[in-house]
Amino acid sequence: MVNNKLPKHWKFKKLGEVCITTSGGTPNRGNLNYYQGDIPWVKSGELDRGLILNTEERISEEAIKNSSAKIFPKGTLLIALYGATIGKLAFLGIDAATNQAICGIYKNENIDSKYLYNFLFYKKHSLVKQGIGGAQPNISQGILKNLEIPLPPLVEQKAIVAKIEELLSDLENGKQQLQTAQQQLKVYRQSLLKWAFEGRLTSTSLSQRKKGLKEGELPKGWKKVQIKEVTSMNPKIPERENISKQMEVQFVPMKLVEEIINKIHLTEIRKYEDVLKGSYTPFINGDVIFAKVTPCMENGKIAIVNNLQNGIGFGSSEFHVIRASTKVKAKFIFYYLVQERFRHEAANEMTGAVGLRRVPKQFIENYFIPLPPLKEQQLIVDELESKLTVCDKIEETIANSLQQAETLKQSILKKAFEGRLV
Repeated sequence: MVNNKLPKHWKFKKLGEVCITTSGGTPNRGNLNYYQGDIPWVKSGELDRGLILNTEERISEEAIKNSSAKIFPKGTLLIALYGATIGKLAFLGIDAATNQAICGIYKNENIDSKYLYNFLFYKKHSLVKQGIGGAQPNISQGILKNLEIPLPPLVEQKAIVAKIEELLSDLENGKQQLQTAQQQLKVYRQSLLKWAFEGRLTSTSLSQRKKGLKEGELPKGWKKVQIKEVTSMNPKIPERENISKQMEVQFVPMKLVEEIINKIHLTEIRKYEDVLKGSYTPFINGDVIFAKVTPCMENGKIAIVNNLQNGIGFGSSEFHVIRASTKVKAKFIFYYLVQERFRHEAANEMTGAVGLRRVPKQFIENYFIPLPPLKEQQLIVDELESKLTVCDKIEETIANSLQQAETLKQSILKKAFEGRLV
């Protein structure tokens, strides 16, 4: 129930008292004739379009006759009952059938369909919460029919819808601007990385560019080297005397490595003797761990390991480990590998079966990178981190603003259905 203190001329009604609802059906997939007709057939994954005017699949009259599928008229409000799209809503802009994961709420004269749409959107979390308990959340017909709706007169419903649309339109415009800024910031981050390895970020290299360095030409003192010339790939842990089998070491599964931002959550501890039994990847402080398997690699699960208990760690067998030599800074290597361009090239070199494709060790080892002197490497890292820290703060501000927008959206809807909006 939204609020017991409704305006006096409002009343509560159960959805089942004011609307006719029913779910669709899926014709037998084994009968190809059922899927060669002209009747649009909506699947729950298509309920993200707001207004459905076309469908990926169509079924036949014969399919309707021999299954629980039925044709809903244009204007019917659809809601996904379970699965990944649970609670999603859309209107039919055409006559169409649906699968059984969708409930159709027929249009009628007692309630404005857009009023109901906004109310169901507002109640989505509550509906899903009621449906938790089985193998997957499921909004049943019973839950829907027993949902209490605060109902003002039809004229007032329309006025409330108009006000909601006005306010949410402004809010949505603001969200889109924030999301655009998010995307622009992502592009800027990658541009910073590109400039860093072209010698366009520090004053030392920029001064040389102003003196006439050609496109693609490296600044003085820089050279092209293969990664294997300045690092060790998948090295062993340095030998230590008298390591106790009971010694605690950090364990890093793939899920504890953040994407892009060089952060590892060191929350798991295991005994040394236990990790030795598995085919885990060993590393020490200062190593760069690089997810080699799809989709983790493409998503940027790459980070520098630090603050390991007893200086030793083990992690997923799906990590490559890159250990910097005295010729290169570990952070310089990290920032090069985390570039979107590098990850795209690495993805193109993956080998193995679909779903388990991996970046070969040799691809990374043989890859040529631009290498400035150590002092310049540190200047580049410092400049990158200074600018990326600013990006982080802006991103945090945008994320907070987007969260506030969602909170405001719920506040607008709450007021609407308590009779406090118009």
